[in-house]
Amino acid sequence: MTQLTGQPATDDDVVHLTVPADGGYLGVLRTATAGLAARLQFALDEIEDLRIAVDEACAMLLAIATRDAELECRFSVTDDALTVEVTVPTVRGATLPGESSFAWKVLTALTTSAAATAADGRATISLLTRRSSAL
Repeated sequence: MTQLTGQPATDDDVVHLTVPADGGYLGVLRTATAGLAARLQFALDEIEDLRIAVDEACAMLLAIATRDAELECRFSVTDDALTVEVTVPTVRGATLPGESSFAWKVLTALTTSAAATAADGRATISLLTRRSSAL
């Protein structure tokens, strides 16, 4: 799996959330994203960009998730960055949109970097966002 790394996070700086793989639960992940980004003192526009990116990543994964799946989200917090990894079990033969797709362009425009992997019946999208403003 491709991982995006900021500075090393300790176990205390990692938040795991698991929700049903249903669009009705994405608000929970958007709210958690905004709260953690605010804790890092991201600017309001950076927080909104990250919320949109997480929402888009989840939508991409929901489209290929197995029935009754759970969407797992791992937030890693460092001094100046937030990494969000979302993963779901996928239906057989599922593929994520290509890097030239509109959805992927949204992810890369709204984050510092993005990566996706699909292996062993699971798909993961990782988003790294660094705070651009100085404290």
